[in-house]
Amino acid sequence: MDVASDKQRIRARKLTDFVRQEALSLGFDLCRITAPDSIPLAPERLRQFLDKGYHGTMAWMEETEARRAEPKTLWGDVRSIVMFGLNYGPEEDPRGVLSKPDKAAISVYARNRDYHDVIKGRLKEIATRFAARAGEDVKVFVDTAPVMEKPLAAAAGLGWQGKHTNLVSRTHGSWLFLGSMFTTADLCLDEAEKDHCGSCRACLDACPTAAFPAPYQLDARRCISYLTIEHKGPIPHEFRPMIGNRIYGCDDCLAACPWNKFAASASEMKLQAREDLKEPSIAFLLTLDDAAFRSFFSGSPVKRIGRNRFIRNVLIAAGNSRDRQFLEQCKALSERDPSPEVRGMAAWALSRLMDREEFRTYSATRAPETDPEAEMEWQLAEA
Repeated sequence: MDVASDKQRIRARKLTDFVRQEALSLGFDLCRITAPDSIPLAPERLRQFLDKGYHGTMAWMEETEARRAEPKTLWGDVRSIVMFGLNYGPEEDPRGVLSKPDKAAISVYARNRDYHDVIKGRLKEIATRFAARAGEDVKVFVDTAPVMEKPLAAAAGLGWQGKHTNLVSRTHGSWLFLGSMFTTADLCLDEAEKDHCGSCRACLDACPTAAFPAPYQLDARRCISYLTIEHKGPIPHEFRPMIGNRIYGCDDCLAACPWNKFAASASEMKLQAREDLKEPSIAFLLTLDDAAFRSFFSGSPVKRIGRNRFIRNVLIAAGNSRDRQFLEQCKALSERDPSPEVRGMAAWALSRLMDREEFRTYSATRAPETDPEAEMEWQLAEA
């Protein structure tokens, strides 16, 4: 009988039970554990993604490839990885706002406080208590670090990566925030979850821009979440009409997942959506200057993209609405806004709100545009 091995197993079980109890006490809905070498296919899949250029302008994905693909490259001493899941499922189908062209659609995850701050704060509490109990080193990560959270979460058994590439849970559908704690402690490992997508392709068919070249593959360059959040500068013309009134992210593929109907009820510690971010009016959002934007979106992840990029998105929604109530606001932005990005997109919006002759007449009387890209928007709209 190996007494030392028995003691190690008992210690691992006690520490595992402890971290799970802490996770539940701080509002996490799921907590499971995997090993740092549990995602052997991840490096090659990441390389294929990058080789095809599916990451678009997200250069940081290439820059952090080695650390992202292999957890031990990120931290050589890690022995166990604890994955946490927090339910953020909406109370209603978020696609309802898409049929209201005078309203703006903000992705469900961004309708409340910035989840990075909330989850990291909770993880730090768990890590502090765990380190004190275990006498081991710990590190916590939430999305912004080069950690492949979705493959690790699948390996830990929180769910599986669906055909839309996001994590799907049998108990929470496609609505889970993820966080991780790396530790030098040996913990009890969980089994990976099996893929339960079957022949379903609801998420793939729901995508407005056909951003999935194949099941389990995402071309971010066509994804509305990428275009409205990560992409800088003018959004390619071909995608603008498809964006509709989605001004920050897109929930269509997530909301289409049939597993959402099995989602467990929300916990008391779930992040609650701000009422004023569920269906904000486009007219109001077009009034936001930089100070008003920062104030209105204080504590929200929307704030991170900055006012100019945000108003660019709102102008696309205004143009797609075909509603002339936004005409004067778009004219004012095209003439006087300090941002060339905003002025250029306002020109495009006006071309959608006016008929052809009205737009050409208005364009002929406007003040000269000093920015080449903004001027190009006027020329393309007149063509």
